[in-house]
Amino acid sequence: MSITVQASDATGLTAAQVEQRRRDGRTNDVPDRASRSVRDIIRANVFTRINAILGVLFLLVLATGSLIDGMFGLLIVANSAVGIIQEVRAKRTLDQLAIVSQAKPTVRRDGKAAEIPPREVVLDDLIELGPGDQIVVDGVVEESAQLEVDESLLTGEADPVDKPLGANVMSGSYVVSGSGAYRATKVGKDAYAAKLAEEASKFTLVHSELRSGIDRILKFITYLLIPAGLLIIYNQLFSSGESWRPALTGMVAALVPMVPEGLVLMTSIAFAVGVVRLGRRQCLVQELPAIEGLARVDVVCADKTGTLTENGMRLSDIEVLDDADPAEVRKALAAMAAGDPRPNASVQAIAEALPENPGWTQSAVAPFSSAKKWSGQSFGEHGDWLLGAPDVLLDPESGDARRAEELGSSGLRILLLGRGDRPVDAVDAPGTVRPAALVVLEQKVRPDARATLEYFADQNVSVKVISGDNAVSVGAVAASLELPGGANAIDARKLPEDQAALADALDEHTTFGRVRPDQKRAMVSALQSRGHTVAMTGDGVNDVLALKDSDIGVAMGAGSPATRAVAQIVLLDNKFATLPYVVGEGRRVIGNIERVSNLFLTKTVYSVLLAFLVGVAGVGSQIFGYEPLGYPFLPRHVTIAAWFTIGIPAFILSLAPNNERARSGFVGRVMRLAIPSGVVIGVATFIAYLIAYEGPDASETERVQAGTTALITLIMIAVWVLALVARPYVWWKVVLIGASVAAYLFLFTMPFTREFFKLDPSNPRLTTAALICGAVGIVLVEAAWWITAKLRGGHAHPTPERP
Repeated sequence: MSITVQASDATGLTAAQVEQRRRDGRTNDVPDRASRSVRDIIRANVFTRINAILGVLFLLVLATGSLIDGMFGLLIVANSAVGIIQEVRAKRTLDQLAIVSQAKPTVRRDGKAAEIPPREVVLDDLIELGPGDQIVVDGVVEESAQLEVDESLLTGEADPVDKPLGANVMSGSYVVSGSGAYRATKVGKDAYAAKLAEEASKFTLVHSELRSGIDRILKFITYLLIPAGLLIIYNQLFSSGESWRPALTGMVAALVPMVPEGLVLMTSIAFAVGVVRLGRRQCLVQELPAIEGLARVDVVCADKTGTLTENGMRLSDIEVLDDADPAEVRKALAAMAAGDPRPNASVQAIAEALPENPGWTQSAVAPFSSAKKWSGQSFGEHGDWLLGAPDVLLDPESGDARRAEELGSSGLRILLLGRGDRPVDAVDAPGTVRPAALVVLEQKVRPDARATLEYFADQNVSVKVISGDNAVSVGAVAASLELPGGANAIDARKLPEDQAALADALDEHTTFGRVRPDQKRAMVSALQSRGHTVAMTGDGVNDVLALKDSDIGVAMGAGSPATRAVAQIVLLDNKFATLPYVVGEGRRVIGNIERVSNLFLTKTVYSVLLAFLVGVAGVGSQIFGYEPLGYPFLPRHVTIAAWFTIGIPAFILSLAPNNERARSGFVGRVMRLAIPSGVVIGVATFIAYLIAYEGPDASETERVQAGTTALITLIMIAVWVLALVARPYVWWKVVLIGASVAAYLFLFTMPFTREFFKLDPSNPRLTTAALICGAVGIVLVEAAWWITAKLRGGHAHPTPERP
């Protein structure tokens, strides 16, 4: 069927008509990327529940007149500032990369076609379409050459829909095969998919296993915080026997460390820094949880063309078959290349090698599709010509088919040029095919592909090569890259349709050829049914369905707009070798947030337990008549206790390298490690305080010494927990732990800092008792972590990092 055009509209709008529509506001005025504004980021980081709690406690401390004890208020400023800076950096990186990755429609104006940004499309624009093009606004088809559109992203229906003249097309769908043009009838927010696209591309951390795990931890903390907080408030204000100022500062000192002020912040920072780091490698993260998702991946399904091999091809040879005329073969190839309005990589290579168009008049066309594996053009008296897969168009037992397979076994792409006995757009095309020539195309294997496959093998990530090309050719490429089992490629036409049987085949083999788009999708589902987390890479329109269904879709920047639209990650530099860096970044984010969560949850557990023990002792004093017990610390004490055991180390650890593959059960692991540690610290600190406590009538010096005794015990064990979380050690972690110890020695030994922070370790008996309690606590924490690791049947610490 030849291309049909509505003549009155063939040239598109004029410049004057475009300008008039712009003045009238009839433009596609949706934002390029629906990311949060800077104002939204500032609001989200300043007006948080944690900042509100700390703010109220800060005001209470100011009411006592002790500005020094309000130092924890700096956390509000620090949390907000760091969060804002990192999120704004991430936003700018994402927005800049999104513009590069943006699908630019080809619009015809004044008879000339040009690519423009989507937001510059105006009402009634004539937009040209070809395979892989995304439909950016709603419209009506004005030109159609067997135009087929996939609307599965909108309707869920996987079968392509034929779009003749006058048919409606909706934004968010994409072209599977054929070509044509449509007139924009709805633009901007009126377009069908505008709101869908806006929601899908927001800068968000939702639907993340990591974030949901942290939410569960915060809920657990809330359940602990409420009763312990009420108990300590009652004790300090009514049972401790202290005047209102020390009672109030003690209450604040007990409540402040219960708040996990840095946990959510560190998570956001880790994700944001990951976005910026990947942005430097020209990797666009369209959905932030994708960073986390790739860290959990254990199977990567990679397309051959454009992933393991470079996009470009070169016409290597034309092997004329039987009694075909070599001159006519070259003319037919040149005519087909010239007559294809949107040539793929194979046809482009033919066009470059055979630039002289013989001028044959095209009478019918059958666009290439991944389902049928061939394309065709009829040229009237010059015949009906087909170009496609030899193993589809030929009898597999024929000599020509065997010759094609022999050539393909060396990794070359082989196409058959043949003549049909009926027009290519006939219902029963192609009919009987008379072979004319084998077209030999060279594909260059990416120089970094082998190193990338070796990385995945080293990380226990399976790689499955899934391609629409001939299985022998795919196997040859996989074998050249030394992919285990790569040489034994399976022809997907022989694969079972049953999901369980298909999953068995995928477990046994690594390389598959002649895979249809629907089979790629079925393969992803089969792998997922066996509990695998699957990443799918691709660049062609035939990869869209599998990309959409995979856990993580990765598209090449040079791929079709449709693949870039559905992928969570876009490799703008078109390098498969970038993927290990993405995986590494995800592992860094998840592994380090788990480390940091251990620190913050340990602090919350020991703070809640200590407040609970002090509160129960205070209530007991009223019942049994013994001396009341006040809280051992001032707010300044809990501030410095967190500085070098949690705050600064947690920030550094959250950005450190980490190559351990993410596992499920994040919350359980953190709870099993943090709760025993927190209990040991809380009990040991309480015992040290009881040893040193001289009662409510004690002198100021005795009170300071009692608080110092408890603080020394707490800091000793907390630093040891930091040392446990930091394992396995590398030089900078040793320096980090050593710096923390040195900082505390400085604070406890320098006269100025001792006076400023109200520290007095001068009593040898009490300091010795503190050290003994701390040492016992360290042994118990180490034992608890060791027992927990044994019960899990694994290791309490991640595997060593790689530089």
